Amino acid sequence: MIFADKLIQLRKKSGWSQEELAEQLGVSRQSVSKWEGAQSFPDIEKIVKMSQLFGVSTDYLLKEDEEEPSYIEIDETSKVRRVSMEEAAAFLSIKEKTAKWIALATFLCIISPVCLILLGGLSEFWGGITDDAAGGIGMLVMLILVAVAVGIYISVGSKTKRFEYLETEVFETEYGVSGMVKKRCDQYADTHTRYNIIGTILEILSIAPLFVGVTVFEQNEIAVVVMLCCLFPIAGVGVVFHIMGGVNWASYEKLLQEGEYAVKNKKNKPFLGAYWAIVTAIYLTVSFTTFGWGWTWLIWVIAGVLYPALIALLKDGER
Repeated sequence: MIFADKLIQLRKKSGWSQEELAEQLGVSRQSVSKWEGAQSFPDIEKIVKMSQLFGVSTDYLLKEDEEEPSYIEIDETSKVRRVSMEEAAAFLSIKEKTAKWIALATFLCIISPVCLILLGGLSEFWGGITDDAAGGIGMLVMLILVAVAVGIYISVGSKTKRFEYLETEVFETEYGVSGMVKKRCDQYADTHTRYNIIGTILEILSIAPLFVGVTVFEQNEIAVVVMLCCLFPIAGVGVVFHIMGGVNWASYEKLLQEGEYAVKNKKNKPFLGAYWAIVTAIYLTVSFTTFGWGWTWLIWVIAGVLYPALIALLKDGER
């Protein structure tokens, strides 16, 4: 029996599709298809890995005269997921794309009360719209923006689900992967620093419109309300820069297993991974219960400042 037939037999016996076997081996589905079609032959590293996956000897896989599989004992504790160059590149590409969507979803949450505040001010100081209409329209717009944001979060989670093991499991990278990731990380370092600087500056300056409103336009209530509304998008853009830089930087640290994603810190990942979801829940809960939309945006700024400090505390706890 030739290798191609043995591979088909073993794969089906294990209940795996070509895609699932390809993921286990860190190759494309097309590669598995060519192996099973006897159009190409895997290298020795993949043969050894298949031997471990199927629990058969390498002699059985390589020698055509061996018709019956020679089974071997598999040491479960020695199984370590290996990340291929192709898989690492796919992960970085997905994280780069989803970072923009995560930032957008967070921005929508931050600006969601703007319409409610603006219409509420107009109904109170201008009179061109009733209180009921202002509240109804404002709440509707806010709920739509939050709903869209939640939908984006769910969509992003589904796209990155197959890479969850990078946060929860110990893994190894194949030859050349660490070098590639390190090079891209070094190239991104200046951008990461620049995004953090811009985000911090915008978050600090976001209070400026409100300050101008209460000092320059103190006699014009409508102008004060407009200035208050300007605060949200400015702070939101600042948070966007923090998220964009942070998500991309974290993707490099995950593959390099450095910083907060070092192997010894992996037990903290369930909490750290849920950090921003918790912040979102706190923001919405406090905002809806107190209706203090004029100040609850500060929760995002405080969360951004506390995140690095939290990571440092968790690292100290590991020592």
